[in-house]
Amino acid sequence: MDEPTSSLSAGESEHLFHLLSHLKQRGITVLYVSHRLDEIFRLCDTVTVLRDGRHVATENTGATNRDRVIHQMVGREVVSVTPRHLDRELGDELLRVENLSSPGRFRAVNFSLRAGEVLGLAGLVGAGRTEVARALFGVDVQATGNVFVRGKPLGLGNVNTALAAGIGLLPEDRKRLGLVLSMNCRENGSLASLGRLTRFGFVRRREERALVRRYADRLRVRTPSLENLIATLSGGNQQKVALAKWLARQCDILIVDEPTRGVDVGAKAEIHALLDELACEGLGIILISSELPEVMNLSRRILIMRDGNVAGELARAGFSQPALMRLMAGVETESVGKN
Repeated sequence: MDEPTSSLSAGESEHLFHLLSHLKQRGITVLYVSHRLDEIFRLCDTVTVLRDGRHVATENTGATNRDRVIHQMVGREVVSVTPRHLDRELGDELLRVENLSSPGRFRAVNFSLRAGEVLGLAGLVGAGRTEVARALFGVDVQATGNVFVRGKPLGLGNVNTALAAGIGLLPEDRKRLGLVLSMNCRENGSLASLGRLTRFGFVRRREERALVRRYADRLRVRTPSLENLIATLSGGNQQKVALAKWLARQCDILIVDEPTRGVDVGAKAEIHALLDELACEGLGIILISSELPEVMNLSRRILIMRDGNVAGELARAGFSQPALMRLMAGVETESVGKN
C-alpha cells in the first residue's frame, strides 16, 4: 500500500486501519509505504528507511523512535521552528472574497487576505476547500460572487483573468493537474511564464533555462539536469518544480493545496521554510491542508469549512486540534477567536 491515506478523511483512515488489523490476523503480509510517521508506528512491526534510492536501516518499530527515523530519512536533524512571517507587520489587503458560491459545491464564502499573510483553510475531505481554490483561480465557470484583487473586481470563471491578476494555484494532485509528466523539468518550470519568454511564437531557450535554473536552485531541486523528465524525480522534487513554476511567474497571491502531500519530512521542512520566506517577502498565501499540525504551524488565521460552508474562523491564539476538529465535524458551529 503506497500512501493509502493521502486522500482519506480521518474516519476513512480509521476504517482502513481496522481492515489492516484483520489482514494481519489472517496472516497476510502488508508493505505499508507512508511519510506519515504516526501511521508507521501505529501499524507496522518493522520500519525500513530508504534515502536517495539506498537502504539506510531496518529496525523494529519498538526499538526506534520518530526522531531517529526522521534523521535516517533526511540524513540530518530537522528542527521545527516558528515561522518568521508571524512577527512581521501585514501589508495591504490583496484579496477580498464576498459571497463566493458555486451550485452544489460551496455557499456564501467570505474572507480577506493581506500581503504577508498565510491564511489556512481546513476541513474534512469534501468540505469544499479545493472547490473554493479552483473558483478563485477561474476554473469553476459556475462560480458567482464578488472577488477583489487589490481593490479591483476580478472576473470569475476565467483562468487567464486570474493569472493576469497575479493569482497562482498549486493543485493538490501534482501529477494530474500540476505537472506534465511527459515533459522535462525545464519545460514544466516555465509553463506559467511562457508568455514572457516567447517572441514571434518561439521560446527564448537561454532566458527560459536561466529563469528555471534560478528558482530550481532556490528550492534546491535535486536532479542531474533540468532536461531530465519530471516523472523521474522523487515526489518531493516534483513538488518543488511545481512550486518553482509559480515563483517564476512572480504571483502576488499563491494558493497551495496540500503542498506537502506524499513528500518526505526533509522536503516538507524545505517547503514550509519556502512558504514562510514567501510570506516574509509580502506574498499572500492561502494554505489548504488536511494535516492539522501543518496548517496550525504556518497560518495566522484558519478558516474552517464544513459541507460547503465556512463553519468558523480561528485566530492563532485559539489554535488547537480539538477546536479545529469540533468545527470540522460540526460539534461546534460558532466562530471561535475571530478577528
